[in-house]
Amino acid sequence: MRVITNYQSSGKNEKKPKDTGKSSKRSSKNASGFSTFWSFISSPQMIKLYGILLMLFAILAFISILSYYFTWTGDREFVNNGGEEIVENWCGKLGAYLSVWLTEYIFGIFSITLPFLFFLLGIRMTFNRTPLPLLKTTATIILSTAWLSMTLALFLIPKAEFVENSKLFFAGGFGEFTTRLLVDSTGRLATFFILLAILLIILILCYNISTDAIAALFSKIRFRKREKSSSETDKNRSKKTNPEKESDLQDLSDLYISQRNELADEYDNNKIVFEPEQNIEEEDTEEADTPLTVLNRPVQEEKESDVEFEITQGDGNHATTENEFGEEEENLEEEVHPDPFENLAEMEDYDPRKDLSQYQFPTTDLLLDYESAVIDEHTKMRDLREKKERIEKTLKSFNIPIKKIYATVGPTVTLYEIVPEDGVRISKIKNLEDDIALNLAALGIRIIAPIPGKGTIGIEVPNSTPQIVPMKDILSSEKFINSKYDLPIGLGKTISNEPFVADLAKMPHLLMAGATGQGKSVGLNAIIASLLYKKHPSELKFVLIDPKKVEFTLYSIIENHYLAMLPGSEDAIITDVKKVIYTLNSLCAEMDARYDLLKVAKVRNIKEYNAKFCKRQLSPANGHRYLPYIVLIIDEFGDLIMTAGREVETPIARLAQLARAIGIHLVIATQRPSVNIITGIIKANFPSRMAFRVSSKVDSRTILDCGGADQLIGKGDMLLSTGSDLIRMQCAFIDTPEVETLTKFIADQQGYPEPFLLPEYVADEEAGENDEPIDSDSIDSCFMDAAVLIVETQQGSTSMLQRKMKLGYNRAGRIMDQLEEFKIVGPAQGSKVREVKVKTQEELRVIFQSMGLI
Repeated sequence: MRVITNYQSSGKNEKKPKDTGKSSKRSSKNASGFSTFWSFISSPQMIKLYGILLMLFAILAFISILSYYFTWTGDREFVNNGGEEIVENWCGKLGAYLSVWLTEYIFGIFSITLPFLFFLLGIRMTFNRTPLPLLKTTATIILSTAWLSMTLALFLIPKAEFVENSKLFFAGGFGEFTTRLLVDSTGRLATFFILLAILLIILILCYNISTDAIAALFSKIRFRKREKSSSETDKNRSKKTNPEKESDLQDLSDLYISQRNELADEYDNNKIVFEPEQNIEEEDTEEADTPLTVLNRPVQEEKESDVEFEITQGDGNHATTENEFGEEEENLEEEVHPDPFENLAEMEDYDPRKDLSQYQFPTTDLLLDYESAVIDEHTKMRDLREKKERIEKTLKSFNIPIKKIYATVGPTVTLYEIVPEDGVRISKIKNLEDDIALNLAALGIRIIAPIPGKGTIGIEVPNSTPQIVPMKDILSSEKFINSKYDLPIGLGKTISNEPFVADLAKMPHLLMAGATGQGKSVGLNAIIASLLYKKHPSELKFVLIDPKKVEFTLYSIIENHYLAMLPGSEDAIITDVKKVIYTLNSLCAEMDARYDLLKVAKVRNIKEYNAKFCKRQLSPANGHRYLPYIVLIIDEFGDLIMTAGREVETPIARLAQLARAIGIHLVIATQRPSVNIITGIIKANFPSRMAFRVSSKVDSRTILDCGGADQLIGKGDMLLSTGSDLIRMQCAFIDTPEVETLTKFIADQQGYPEPFLLPEYVADEEAGENDEPIDSDSIDSCFMDAAVLIVETQQGSTSMLQRKMKLGYNRAGRIMDQLEEFKIVGPAQGSKVREVKVKTQEELRVIFQSMGLI
C-alpha cells in the first residue's frame, strides 16, 4: 500500500501550516502554467505530430545508411576532416554525419535495421496501431543486430592486429567493445562458443524455434551424409558384379535408394516412422520373369559390402541368397541395429494449437487510452488535507481521539486509515458513518472497522474527480502479462491503484449483480476480453446466453474461433428461452461425459487430464480428446428465472456443484439480486461474488451477505467478495468500439470450420404443439407431483404450480392441460381457477394405476 500522507494529531497543540497570500498565489500560478504547458506538449495532436516527424527521420536515416554502403570512404573523410571535404552522401552533410554516427558508434553496417524501428514507432504514435507487435519486433531486431555486430567484430579483430586499415569500424562501436571485452577475458575460442549460445537463445526466444527443430535439422544433415556415402559404395559394388546380374542389381540399388529417400522425406513430414525391417515391394516388376522383393538389411560390422539385396524367386521362400558372384549361400540371421529415427514422431507431445498454428493473439494496440482530468499535485494535497481535517473534526466532536491518519489515493476513492487512541470502541466510530458523510458532503462513505489484518479503521471517501481505468492499462500490466493462471481475468484497479487479476478457474464461478447502468455489461466484456487476450481458441470456448439479445451480438463473428453451440443451431449467441434450457442440459451432458473420461484416465481434474493427453498417454481411439475450458456467461439471469424457473435453476445448480473439476465455469449477472432470483442453492455454489451499486441494503446482503454495495458511487465502482475477503475496486472500462475492433481482429484470422459443438440434447417431453390426445407415455415428469398438490389444495391454478413447484409458465400450462385430459381438473374458466374433479387421494391413486404410473 502506498502511503500518500501521514498526519499526526496531538490535540490542541497541533501546528497547522500557515499560508501566505502572495506565495500561495505565485506557486499556484506557476503550477497552473506548467500544467497547461505539459498538457499541450502531451496532447494527442502533438503526439501524432511527433510520430510524423519520427517517420521522416527514419526515412532520412535509411537513405543515409544505404548511401554509406557505397560512399563510406568519402563520408568518413568528410566527418573526420571537420566538413572540409566534398560530401558524397545522398542526403548531404546531415546524411554523412548521421550515417557515420549510426554505423561506427552503434551496430556498424547492420545499423540499417534501426530506421525500421523508428518508422514502426512513428506509425504507432501517429495511427495508434502497428502492423507488427511493437515490443517483440523491437527486441528481436535489436538482439539480432547486436549479435551480427559482435560476430563480425570477432572475425575483424584478428585482422586489425596486423593490418592498419582493417575496416573494424564496419562492426560498429558496440560490436568492437563487447567482442574485445569477451576476447580479452575468455579468449577467441570461448567467445565463439558464447556467441553461438547467444544465437541459440535468440532463435528460441525471438523466433520461436524449438530445440527439437534444431536437433532434427542436424539429424537430417547427418542422415543425408550417410545416405550419400552409401550411394557411392553401391556404385562401386555394382562394377564388380557378374555381367548377367549387373543390370538387375543396378535397378535394385536405384530402387532401394529412391525408396529410402521417400522414407526420409516422409519422416521429415512426421507422417511415418522409419523402420529398417519393413518389407518394401517393388512396383516396377513387369520386365522381370519372376517377382522380386527388396528388403532393407542392416550393415554388419567389419564387412566389405555395405548394402545387400535379398532376391526371392518363385513362391518367395527365402531359402538361399545370391551373393555378388552369383553363388548361392545360406541365409543367416543378422543383428538388427535400431534406427535413430524410430519412434521419434510418437515421442512428440500433442499440441492443441497446431490446427491454428498461425493464430495471432490480439495486441493492446486495439484498445483505446482514455484521458482523465489532470489534477496537479498541489490541488490533490489540498483536497486530502481538507478531508483529513473534516474527519478529525467530526471524530473530536464526538470525543473520539485519534493518533494517526494515513491516506491512500485510488482511482475512484481514497482510503483514510485511522489509528484510534487506546480504549476507543470500534462500534462508536462505525456508528458515525452518516455524520462523516454529512460533514464531507460526499456520497458513498464506507467505514471498514477494523481493516482485516491491520490494527486500523478504514474510511473510504470518494474522490472529487474520479479517474477512468482503461482496459488497456490492465491487459498491458506486468501482473496480467506474467500471470500463470489457467483462466486469468483482469477486473480493474484496487483502492491502492494496483491492477487486480484473478483466476476464474480458482473462483470457480462468479455471481455478478448491480442496478441498471452501474457497470455489469462492461464487467462482462472485461472478463471476456481478458480471456481472449490470454487463451488460444483451442483452449477456451464460450457459451453466451443473452436474453436481452443485444449485449453479446458483437461476439457472433468469432463463433468459429471461441464459441460453443448446440448442433443445428443457427446462432451461437443463445437468446431463446427454450434453447437456453436445452443448452444448459447439454452442458450437463458434456459434464457427465468429461467425468467419464477422467474416470478412465484415472485423474482428478481437467489440467491433469490434458497434460496426460498431450503426453500421448491417452489414445483417441479409446474416445479420449483434448478438453478445452468452457465458460458459461449469462446476462440478466433474473429474466430466465421468471420465464423458465426450475427448468433453468436445476441444471445451473448441477453445473455449479460439479463442473469445476472438468473445466466448466459459470459467470452469471442479474440486476435484481432478490432472494427469489438468487436462491440459496445458487448462492451456496458461488463463493465469488461481484457487486456493483444496488438500490438497498437488502440487495447488498443478498449478493454479498453483508452491506456496502448500496453505498458505492456507481459507474464501475464495485465490491468483490472471494469468501472471507471483501475488495473494493474500480472496474476496468472497455467500450463497444473496442470490443468490435477486438472481435474483428480475431474474425479476420483463420478459424475452425464450425463452432465447438455441444452434445445434442433431446428433451424428455416436447411442448404441446398439437391437439392430439395425450397418452400416458408423453406426460410430464412433474405430472404426479402436480396432481397430488392440486388434489390436496383443491385449487386448479396454473400460477400456483409455478410458485410451489418453481416451474415456467409454459411447462405449468402443459401440465394443467394434461391434468384436464385425464379428468383430474376441469376446463379453463377464464380468470377463475379450474374445478378440481378428484376429491381424495384414493381416487387419484386409481387414476395413476389406470395410467400405469404406479
